[in-house]
Amino acid sequence: MRGELKKSRYKIWLRAFLLFQFSVMFALYFFRDIANGYFKWEWVALVCASFIPVGFLLSLIVPMKADENLHAVTLSLDKVYLFLIWFLVIAKLIIGRIPAFTPEADFIMSAIIGIMFGRLGGIGIRVRHIKLQHGFIRNTL
Repeated sequence: MRGELKKSRYKIWLRAFLLFQFSVMFALYFFRDIANGYFKWEWVALVCASFIPVGFLLSLIVPMKADENLHAVTLSLDKVYLFLIWFLVIAKLIIGRIPAFTPEADFIMSAIIGIMFGRLGGIGIRVRHIKLQHGFIRNTL
């Protein structure tokens, strides 16, 4: 079972689910804050897009390797990313309690979504490359 939990397919779906959860949860805050005039949807899109490259860069430090026995790519815990996301979420929660800093809290939420999206995309690209390299899948392009 431990081997199954380390497989890239499981880890990628888990990360996609977490991205979805954060997106839904943050969307509720965005709807409220945008309705109250603290932030704008254009800013959400701009900040998210600006932080996607940061997520791609963070995907480069995710420990992963090809496991010939499992015929899959396995991923390990990335402590840098885990610390960064927890730090940003805690910062958002603290800053969000101060009404004057609501736009900053929305900025942080947008950054988190951008980082998570970019990292998920970067991990997917790296996993595909490793699978192709080790013959786990054939290049159909």
